[in-house]
Amino acid sequence: MIKLHDLKPAPGSRSAPKRVGRGIAGKGGKTAGRGTKGQRARGTVPAGFEGGQMPLTQRVPKWRGFRNPFRVEYQAVNLDTIAESGLDEITPEILHEHGLVHKGALVKVLARGEIDRPVKVAVHAVSKAAESAIVAAGGTVEIVPKPWGDRRPPKGSNNALTNR
Repeated sequence: MIKLHDLKPAPGSRSAPKRVGRGIAGKGGKTAGRGTKGQRARGTVPAGFEGGQMPLTQRVPKWRGFRNPFRVEYQAVNLDTIAESGLDEITPEILHEHGLVHKGALVKVLARGEIDRPVKVAVHAVSKAAESAIVAAGGTVEIVPKPWGDRRPPKGSNNALTNR
């Protein structure tokens, strides 16, 4: 039976890393390919560091450097999901209890599917098509205020973005 500690890579598939800085004999000794003195010779500079200048990847938004810290991200709930749930009242708390959204999520109702019964909807945002479909079915739509009020959201408030 093979055990985890017996596993080895195929012979010749891995070569030993070059060992530098082991005395003055041979090629990798003394300064070990780092030149002489200075900040970069001492291993204290992160990759991409530009001496305190804003790094290129952050200066140019399309190059991986820009994430809007004030972005507001909603969890979508469609009309067909509301119709299947059988609920007559829709709020973020009720949707969370039924496992349809995450706790504390901002909820937006979208218009995929149809609804044929009156439903009372109180969520953070509704698309125009979804709102007209709910009202046409005899329901009501109420917009719940966002947790931070009528100002812009606090920086990094959206967990989905800050944890990437």
